[in-house]
Formats: sequence, C-alpha cells, structure tokens
Amino acid sequence: MWRVTVRGKFQGLDAAARAAVLAAGGTAYTDAGTFTHDATVSVFTFRCQVPAGPDDEDDEDAAALRALAALEAYGCPYEVLKIAVTDLRTIRVRRKGRAGSALERAGAPTTPGSPPKISARSSLMSRGH
Repeated sequence: MWRVTVRGKFQGLDAAARAAVLAAGGTAYTDAGTFTHDATVSVFTFRCQVPAGPDDEDDEDAAALRALAALEAYGCPYEVLKIAVTDLRTIRVRRKGRAGSALERAGAPTTPGSPPKISARSSLMSRGH
C-alpha cells in the first residue's frame, strides 16, 4: 500500500470543479483521494491511497502516476508543486509494552493522578540552593 501526498495549486476553478473539491474534503488517505485547501480554494493537498500491485515491482513513480490519475478524475485544472510517496510496507510499528515506555523507564508515574516521583537530586539542589 502506498500513500501519496500531492501539494499543488488550482488554476482557474469553475463552480463545478470548486464544488467537487469541497465535496471531497478531508484528511484521510482514500482510494479516490481527499483534498485539504486554503480558504480561497487556490492551493491544495491531495491525499491518495494506492494499493500495491500484485507483484512487488511497483515503485514510487508508478504509485505517483496512479495518484495523479485519481487527481485527474476530479477534472480540476492544477499545477503540481510537490509529490511525496510513502510505501506503507516499509513502515515499522513500535509496540508499546515490550521494554516499557520512555516515561516508565524514566520513573514517571504510570497511572493518572499518581504523584510524580522526586529524585534525591532535584533541580533546586543542582543549582546550589
């Protein structure tokens, strides 16, 4: 699975194209793509999720082209400023609880409302007070 983010600017949206952009608003990555935009609907971010091909030979360029095809389907005149492609198959997810969180290792309380642990060397002591 690929996530493609296209940043760009619109070029002369008519009323129908503007309505299509407003209807496809959102921040989620979807197969059809979603738009976020400024208040004047002149610049945009288009987020699209592109399934990986049957063989793992798909590359970033192919995913970007498929995302641009999804953007073209909206029929809005645009100029691409930047494209970012992320291969979700390469993202590693850190699981909580294996070695404990950084706060737990630092001695922070693990339950809400617990008083913080105070070490023998507080910040006041280190300043010479």
